[in-house]
Amino acid sequence: MLKDKVVLITGGTGSFGRACVEIILKNHRPKKIIIFSRDELKQFDMAQAFPQDKYPVRYFLGDVRDKERLKWAFQGVDYIIHAAAMKQVPASEYNPTESIKTNITGAENIVSVAADCGVKKVIALSTDKAVNPINLYGATKLCAEKLFVAANAFVGIKKCMYSVTRYGNVVGSRGSVIPLFFRKRDEGVLPVTHPDMTRFWITLPQSVEFVLQSLERMTGGETFIPKMPSLKIMDLARTIGPECRTEIIGVRQGEKIHETLISRDEARNTYEGDGYYIIEPDNSFFRSRVDHTHLKAVGEDFEYASNSNTRWMTPQEVNQMIEPFSRGKK
Repeated sequence: MLKDKVVLITGGTGSFGRACVEIILKNHRPKKIIIFSRDELKQFDMAQAFPQDKYPVRYFLGDVRDKERLKWAFQGVDYIIHAAAMKQVPASEYNPTESIKTNITGAENIVSVAADCGVKKVIALSTDKAVNPINLYGATKLCAEKLFVAANAFVGIKKCMYSVTRYGNVVGSRGSVIPLFFRKRDEGVLPVTHPDMTRFWITLPQSVEFVLQSLERMTGGETFIPKMPSLKIMDLARTIGPECRTEIIGVRQGEKIHETLISRDEARNTYEGDGYYIIEPDNSFFRSRVDHTHLKAVGEDFEYASNSNTRWMTPQEVNQMIEPFSRGKK
């Protein structure tokens, strides 16, 4: 689908963006990849790995808050992967207006400009924290999800499609607890917020492949959720530092003990596919465009939560997940 197409990635210098560029270049032969982000140093660093004279990668400085800048960036673009966001929960709690400007106003700008510029498809990255949110970051991502889903009803003859992917913790992403545990292991004490905490886990390559599959599969208005294993934070700590003592430091502001990817209230519109779930839009017209051939309804009592998940990481899977970090890869 991406062969000879122009793909733009907002927030493209982040962990996801770099992995996405690598996979697209390796497997999809695009005409061009545009990295849209606001950090010139990160763009400079990324250009050392993907120089413009060797790869069809272009670097475009800009902020998703700046609608006029987006109009310049989106010219001739076929597909947009929206990965730009303020992601750190404490930073969003302390700087709420900044989080709102980036995560909500930025999403609104992308929706509007993409339609005006003739973009074919836009897919946004969301998070488990958008489900029944208790922190501002989750609330802004919920708003962004709603903006993307609702946009399909307003674009009319412009024909741009918008969908969402929602998944859990990404192994190796910035802010991940795994590199923190490896740094603390030498001190002999691993800080754990709550002994019962559970999380969904997905690797960076898996998240990229899922987003690209969802981009190809989407018809507009769906929310795609990958099937992921859960892991107890204490099991992760024991695997990384079996000889270490754990110190319970308490749940941080805006943090949940367990995360949910699909709530019971969403279950009535949720279907199960091979390796993923799909939440259909409430709009009956856009719901009718979804191909149900390989989908089945999950049932009204269904909930996809990290503590009640039917799939848990095995010790072997945990070791495979952390192995790059044990070799010093950060």
